[in-house]
Amino acid sequence: MDERDFSLSPEELAQFERDGFIGPFDLYDEVEMEKNLGALRPKLLNTKKSVYSDEKTASAISNYDRHLDIDALGEHIARPEIVDRVASILGPDTLCWRSEFLMKYPGDEGTDWHQAEDFSSLTDSKSPQIQWPEGSERRGTVTVWTAFTEASVETGCLQFIPGTHTQMNYDETKGMDYDSDVVNALEKDGTRRGFFGYDYRQLQKDPNWRPDESRAVSQVMRPGQFIIFWSTLMHASHPNTSADKARLGYSVRYLPTAARVYPGLTELKEFGSTISLERYGSVLTSGVDEFRHNRFVDTTVNGYRFPVRATRVSA
Repeated sequence: MDERDFSLSPEELAQFERDGFIGPFDLYDEVEMEKNLGALRPKLLNTKKSVYSDEKTASAISNYDRHLDIDALGEHIARPEIVDRVASILGPDTLCWRSEFLMKYPGDEGTDWHQAEDFSSLTDSKSPQIQWPEGSERRGTVTVWTAFTEASVETGCLQFIPGTHTQMNYDETKGMDYDSDVVNALEKDGTRRGFFGYDYRQLQKDPNWRPDESRAVSQVMRPGQFIIFWSTLMHASHPNTSADKARLGYSVRYLPTAARVYPGLTELKEFGSTISLERYGSVLTSGVDEFRHNRFVDTTVNGYRFPVRATRVSA
């Protein structure tokens, strides 16, 4: 196990607080990433052990939380290269509350500009999926996005508008209407952009507002690199205009243990599908859980080999 400390430096933390993102950082070399992906593909196709295996779900939601049944992904979310940096931002006690794969095939539209503060916009009940302690100045979640394949402008890499994480341009309580017919069928300001069947314009506080794309930066990443950003940062992705290259990203979301995950929710309704949260549990990725208001999975059951610095507590 690597005993090095990968915490962000004071200068890096200041940059993150200013811009809302930092990276990319190296995690796997390209040969290792290609090997890992080859071993991972058949496991992703086998959903029998997934916590949502009994559900008939849309593809966008069926790949949630595969770190709970695939050991390699369980190890990935707790890699010290990631967790040390996340703990620099959130404090020593952290949890992973969701992970998801984001595939973009040749010809797929870009992902629309969006922000997420409590993730209630996709939930039919408009209930928050995450909740920070009352009085906290923080909102949103820290997202770690790892390129499992090449992420270039051509294949549809991420885009950020620096410094936009401190002000929400969307009202998530409005909710959005899911429409499968608009997937790959929306055009905004000359670019094909959507959100897997949702239109983020429905949430705009000012219907005449437009993101300042002149300030956008494209996050080109090689396979095996990751980048860290606030979910409240204005972010999007380019369309995949390549002829034959798919782009695969793995998005992992972290919170401090003081925050609540799925408060009051027993099921999740997104992308026209419903999944039960009965078998769901967060994963403690560093420190301890002193609050006992979140359900944690017993990671030892699945044989995950987490770093010893991550003390696991089952609530």
